[in-house]
Amino acid sequence: MAPKRAPQCPSCRRAVLLREENPCFPFCSDRCKAIDLGRWLGGEYRIPVVNAEDDDGGAGSWSDQRNGSAPPEAPLTDA
Repeated sequence: MAPKRAPQCPSCRRAVLLREENPCFPFCSDRCKAIDLGRWLGGEYRIPVVNAEDDDGGAGSWSDQRNGSAPPEAPLTDA
């Protein structure tokens, strides 16, 4: 079994103390915590979104799979 590595701060990549010893976890400091928040608020981090009109007819969008309906381009069949 490989030895466990210490967690790293997502902002500066320094080693971070565990949650019990570090109130800023998973960050190493309040400064790194504020830098990360600023990146979120400034739009530097983005969550990719697939639009329904961009769908190439593959497996369907998440909402199609969730509610059980077929994508509009797929023929409906009796099962």
